[in-house]
Amino acid sequence: MNDLNLAPDTGLLETIEHETGPAPAWSVLWLHGLGADGNDFMPIVPELLRGGWPAIRFVFPHAPVRPVTINGGMRMRAWYDIAHQDFANRADEAGVEDSIARVEALIAREASRGVPASRLILAGFSQGGAITLAAGMRRKTPLAGLIALSTYLPAPHKAEAALASGAERQPLFMAHGRFDPVVPYQAGQQSATLLQRLGFAIDWRQYPMAHQVCQEEIHDLGHWMDSLFRGGPTAVDAPPRPPV
Repeated sequence: MNDLNLAPDTGLLETIEHETGPAPAWSVLWLHGLGADGNDFMPIVPELLRGGWPAIRFVFPHAPVRPVTINGGMRMRAWYDIAHQDFANRADEAGVEDSIARVEALIAREASRGVPASRLILAGFSQGGAITLAAGMRRKTPLAGLIALSTYLPAPHKAEAALASGAERQPLFMAHGRFDPVVPYQAGQQSATLLQRLGFAIDWRQYPMAHQVCQEEIHDLGHWMDSLFRGGPTAVDAPPRPPV
């Protein structure tokens, strides 16, 4: 295994990387939540891994530092500004677009390192999950899969217009805590329902937790990823679909 820190001298976001073997054939690009950084989800990598998986490069970027209105203008790592609690309009659209461009630059770097979009999974938690969903919807070249945890879709009223042709073919794992006080469960469920209506086949999961991840969720996510790596169906024990 190999851990790397890549400096932003290339103009890209600074990232922390963990390779599970030599010459990674797959990449997982994982976006952290508001106020965290790329170290946040590094510890779950060993818990996800399964025997027989290909060598994987896990890439954990640090979001830019910017003022966040809802937190009194405090500067912190954030993928976009948040002005208020209205989940339909809370995301700073210019910030979302900027972060999508930064994520696309990292996806392009993975392609230059031998991992095409068809072998790259884009994942995110909370605000990072919102960027995952927004970026995934706009992808003209589908990724191998999308993972969106404890999150919501920004600007849902513009979702249909933003959807790229074929983007709905990307497998999507969404999970949410039923007792989430930060991103309410209903916000995540409504986003999942909208994405399902747009054609996404969603593996939707709910857990008795707050704004966090839990062992059962990591276990289910590992099974879902295992199906992607092995080229099989991504459903885990025929999970319930969100209501339409």
